[in-house]
Amino acid sequence: MDALFMTMPISGVSIFWPGLIILGLGVGIIGGFFGLGGAWMVTPGLNILGFPMAFAIGTDVAQMAGKSLISTMRHGRFGNVDYLLGITMLIGTVIGVEIGAQMVMWLERIGSVDRVVRWLYVVLLIVIAWIVFADVAKRKQKERQAQEAGKDIDKLESGFEWGKKLQAIHIPPMMHFKQAGVYCSFWLPVTVSLFTGWLAGILGIGGGLIRMPALVYLVGCPTHLAVGTDLFEVAISGLYGAASYTYKGRTELIAAIIMLCGAAIGAQIGVVATKYVKGYGIRIVFGLAVLGCLVSVLLKQLASEVPSMAGLFNTLATIDVMGFVSLISIYIAARMVTGAKAEIAAKKQAAGN
Repeated sequence: MDALFMTMPISGVSIFWPGLIILGLGVGIIGGFFGLGGAWMVTPGLNILGFPMAFAIGTDVAQMAGKSLISTMRHGRFGNVDYLLGITMLIGTVIGVEIGAQMVMWLERIGSVDRVVRWLYVVLLIVIAWIVFADVAKRKQKERQAQEAGKDIDKLESGFEWGKKLQAIHIPPMMHFKQAGVYCSFWLPVTVSLFTGWLAGILGIGGGLIRMPALVYLVGCPTHLAVGTDLFEVAISGLYGAASYTYKGRTELIAAIIMLCGAAIGAQIGVVATKYVKGYGIRIVFGLAVLGCLVSVLLKQLASEVPSMAGLFNTLATIDVMGFVSLISIYIAARMVTGAKAEIAAKKQAAGN
């Protein structure tokens, strides 16, 4: 069993290295499919595997940058990336990331980083899960109303119409993001990216956990374009975040490289799957993934709050995060295979005719 554990040279902790590969592969699939860096699962996952929270954040940011770059190139081939929108959002992201990283260093000095970061995760995941499922319910209500009226509902119609209302606020300069089909104030994407950048720095996420929903609900992007554009922004901001945490001595590059080996394969699967699953299909699976992550973080927090049952809660947290990553990854891979088979069969039938 000793061969399955590796001592990390900087943090000094002993880590179950096959867990790093499994986490990297699963999050590569999930990240490529949802347009996320996957840190909302990886940071808690690394913490559960044994990394101190500050090292979990820094190591995750490093692997995230490389994986997101691979996914972005693949999405670009499908036309799912609005590069102008992504570059515009970098302005707020870079500032926000540094503010968040400095806050983590301060929390570490006063000994509160693990507790504060975990509870921030809990609040954030609850809010996002509510938004996703409330939006799905509202969209279904609109579909029923349209059917009763004998009308067809627009495929790009969302349950929540926040994006349209915010686009109507014309504060100069105005910008037209042609690929995303969005015309809005320059300050809308910059403000969104400033907030998500702050979360990226303090939670160790690429910002994608809230930036993909924010692009859909606040900026008004179609879901598949929000996925690709978000990954582009995650890749660039992730490189900056990785450099910042490495400079601060909180990055285990060996662990990041091990994870990236699995993530590079998984990202290809996740990106191709978005070709066959669109719009609300992506949103519903995303909401389920958020709920799975929420349970794992709560279990980890209970382990610290109730020391007498720490062993049980830590074990359950590990099972939850690994199980959810595995199940969602298998589902996404299965949808990719099913979609590819149907596409090949359709092409053969067309060729036969």
